[in-house]
Parts: sequence; C-alpha cells; structure tokens
Amino acid sequence: MLTHINKQGNPSMVDVTEKQVTHRTATARSVVVLPAEVLAHLVKGDLMSKKGPVFQTAIIAGIMAAKKTGDLIPLCHPLGMDNCNITVEVNEKQEIVIDCTASITAKTGIEMEALVGASIAALTVYDMCKAMSHDIVIKETKLIAKTGGKRDFKRA
Repeated sequence: MLTHINKQGNPSMVDVTEKQVTHRTATARSVVVLPAEVLAHLVKGDLMSKKGPVFQTAIIAGIMAAKKTGDLIPLCHPLGMDNCNITVEVNEKQEIVIDCTASITAKTGIEMEALVGASIAALTVYDMCKAMSHDIVIKETKLIAKTGGKRDFKRA
C-alpha cells in the first residue's frame, strides 16, 4: 500500500494525528568512490581542496540539508530534529563513507532526514573535488537502521 496516495488516487500527506509520540532514530549511509589522485590530497583525516576542507564542509552541508528535508521532499512532514550527526571516514577500500544519524521524539519517523543528510554530504564531496577529477562516483545511499514507530529496521 502506498501511504502517500489517498482513496481517490491523488497525492496526500500521511495523517499522523492518531500516531503516538515516540523517540525515533535513523541512520543512512552514502558511499563515494574517489580516484587515487583525489585521495592523495587526504591530510590529517580530511581532503583539502581549493574550496577548503572537504569533509568538514560536507558535514555542515549534510546537517543543513537534513534540517530542510520537509522543504525538499514533497509530502514529507516538516520536522524539528532533536539531533543530527554526520561522520565521514575513509574505509579499507579507499571509499568515503558518510553516515548520517538523526533523532527526534515525534509522531513520524526521521528516515528521510537521515537519507537527505547523507546524500547532500556526498554531493558536497563531489562538488568540492570535481576540480581535481570528474571520475567520482556516488556509489550508494541507503538506510542502515531506524528505531521507533511501527517497526524497527536494521540492515544485515
């Protein structure tokens, strides 16, 4: 059943009036693959570009985007997040792994905020590194886990 389609088949915001307020969390991940010549600019845990520190900028952009999710995604409830945290690390495959964890005490979940935060952080990495190479791939964005609401989810 599609939750954003009403009985008449038209787009509709989900009515959360009767839902219970619970503590909800969500973690999403985006993975960015950079060529070796870009990774060569990794200094003290952050990539340095002509635009400045890449990871720090991506973290700020991701948090800002997560806060604006209700403005960006049609029919998404505007939420006042309780917290949003983004981490950026280079894994053993030399990929950039961006995790965004958001939390709220509310009637509706916060998965979209986590997904938007991780996505925009990944796009910011691309934007800040594209002058060094266009051979950059945002490989994936996915929900890792969520708690609260009807059911919890944890990717195996």
